Amino acid sequence: MFDYHSNFKMPARQTTPKGDVRRVGVELEFAAVSARDGAALVHQLFGGEIERQDAHRFAISETRLGDFVCELDSQYVHGGLGGGDKNMDRVLGQVESRVQEFLGDVSSLVVPCEIICPPIALNELSDLSLLTLALREAGASGTRDNLLYAFGAQLNPELPEFSGAYISRVLKAYMLLSPWLRGVIDVDKTRKLTAFADPFPKDYVRKILAPAYAPDLNQLIDDYLQFNPTRNRELDLLPLLSHLNPEKVAAAVSDPLIKSRPTFHYRLPDARLDEEAWSIALEWNRWCLVEDLADKPDLLDAMATEYLTSANQSNWALRASEWLLLS
Repeated sequence: MFDYHSNFKMPARQTTPKGDVRRVGVELEFAAVSARDGAALVHQLFGGEIERQDAHRFAISETRLGDFVCELDSQYVHGGLGGGDKNMDRVLGQVESRVQEFLGDVSSLVVPCEIICPPIALNELSDLSLLTLALREAGASGTRDNLLYAFGAQLNPELPEFSGAYISRVLKAYMLLSPWLRGVIDVDKTRKLTAFADPFPKDYVRKILAPAYAPDLNQLIDDYLQFNPTRNRELDLLPLLSHLNPEKVAAAVSDPLIKSRPTFHYRLPDARLDEEAWSIALEWNRWCLVEDLADKPDLLDAMATEYLTSANQSNWALRASEWLLLS
């Protein structure tokens, strides 16, 4: 019997347009384990070399899975005070390093540490279970351990196809399953209150789910940017759209934190590293249901029609689960 908590489901489409095995990037947030100790755990599990970049950021390069970063997730404890004069820069650098270290020590009480994993091939995703188990055993706290925590586990799966038709089908599938996903994940209340993973605007949902909506890539990008000029979406497409058309994205959204990459950016899941019932596999397998639905256009259209014509959408999470079970 397939165990959704420990086994990683393989999606129907397992290769990129170039024929390579698809990869998935993962970002894990947690507390109670320092960036230094998190980097040491990555090194123990996967090898490589640890490089201290500052007091709260460590790169672990050339592991058997690729290059990791473990850092305190705050722009205020990393960076530079550039000046131009070499002697002044040296003095400022020493002061800045101590200030950043102090700010990092204080911030670590409420700001999460984050392990940013390299893109990992589908057939190697199970290795991430070793990492989450090691963090749990080291005492890592998850998002429900403190009212101030708003920790996420973000998935960045490479696309198997870059057409407007495919991306819009995934968007449609995601919107139809979003109420169900929010229900089964039981998203932490603190994360709901913070600007990290908001639902899509209702007008945009109706636009995407309309039977006649079949955009080419340019139209898809224009529509997305019109309704979503922000990274604060449960399924953030700005990294993907920046990869496909960086000029359009830069003109519409001024945000230096947008990272161009050929992936979806799924931000909804909580990070519950301290809970035995939680796993990255579980969240990944839920995502695969979105991809599976996107590849069933007839089912997708039938669900969208019912959603748009339903007089009562408050019970849609339950209805979506019935569609999943009976399809």
